[in-house]
Amino acid sequence: MLDGIKRWLGGSAKADAPEWQGVAPWAESHQYGFRAVPGEGFVVDGRLGATPWRLEWGPSQRPYIEGQELRLRSELGLGSDLQLLVMNRKLAEHMEKTVFEQFVEGVQTRIDNQTPPEMRWLVMFAKLSGSEMGALKERWVALSSQKTWLREWLEGPLSAALAALRMDDEPPMVLMIGRGRLMLRTAMAEPLVGPLQGWLRLFECAIRETRRVAADNPDSLSPSAAPSLWQQSALPGSEREEK
Repeated sequence: MLDGIKRWLGGSAKADAPEWQGVAPWAESHQYGFRAVPGEGFVVDGRLGATPWRLEWGPSQRPYIEGQELRLRSELGLGSDLQLLVMNRKLAEHMEKTVFEQFVEGVQTRIDNQTPPEMRWLVMFAKLSGSEMGALKERWVALSSQKTWLREWLEGPLSAALAALRMDDEPPMVLMIGRGRLMLRTAMAEPLVGPLQGWLRLFECAIRETRRVAADNPDSLSPSAAPSLWQQSALPGSEREEK
């Protein structure tokens, strides 16, 4: 009876899911917050320097990901008009086919707010060309409402991290900026610590590069964000690296 109440309250992630046994100690060792979500998954809260992030593992919230998914998000104070999307090419081709079948050959006549923004943006914005994508052109697709911002974002460590990323069977992966938030989604059947760490490293790289570009382009910040804080946070050595 008592154990059942504890599980219902989320007091014991180990009791609900033995495969999570390594996640809570990993989070604790890095001084991250860990919280089980009964019947679904878990949430980990951490920070990169002064920038908070959240990692979630649980049922997919997108039709293009089956089963469980990993989500990473960080509120970065960017303007709402900055919309940016990077996804693996296999997913982009699947989405384009879906859009054609639903909105050209099908009975649906328009894309509305019920359609995931990833799919809407794939139709709305022009992709970077092969020459603009460089080493990423074979495996990745990138597009944005502000192509200059996107090109600068992909010039450096983030491009290298994406190029080095190896994923078995190319599962769906999306890295996007919208509504002032940086977001990463990918399929993850089991929340193993090693892969979680790898995706977090990529996401923290994306945070650093977002801060760098935003500091150089203060007009892309939300009016409520302080450019001086962005410039300070972008200084070398101002943050803790992921161990």
